[in-house]
Amino acid sequence: MPIEIERKFLVNSTGFKKDCYGKIYIKQGFLNSNKHRVVRIRVIDETGYITIKGLSYNQGTSRFEWEKEISKDDAEQLLLLSETAVIEKIRYFVKIENHIIEVDEFWGDNKGLYIAEIELHSVGELFKKPPWLGKEVTGKKKYYNATLSKKPYNTWKRKPQKK
Repeated sequence: MPIEIERKFLVNSTGFKKDCYGKIYIKQGFLNSNKHRVVRIRVIDETGYITIKGLSYNQGTSRFEWEKEISKDDAEQLLLLSETAVIEKIRYFVKIENHIIEVDEFWGDNKGLYIAEIELHSVGELFKKPPWLGKEVTGKKKYYNATLSKKPYNTWKRKPQKK
């Protein structure tokens, strides 16, 4: 059974963009997003994917994940069946030593939110944290894409910034 081990962080600056070696456009929706499983449809540039993710464990760092490539046309048709709003974002890839950090810049109702993810080989694996990597949000459901499609970032109550 394929297990995904990843940690999520907020991003405190756009400094990652100068270190980015590539980026892709992602559009995704959810056919099922209950607490036991998520069925996601995604279009990445010109390719479609269907992904099933299971329950999180190990404080949100690990969970079952299965993914299959499908045609872009099939993915676009399935996105019409999304139970919630479709999410659009640009994903940037940054290599830090022997890890790749993926940074998502969200658009639409989630504009202004940047989330970084790093996949690890083990739960306790160490990695170098670049200065733009902010507070860890691993396991915090409000930062999951399935939750962001139901309760987008622009609806969150945030403390006013000090001037």
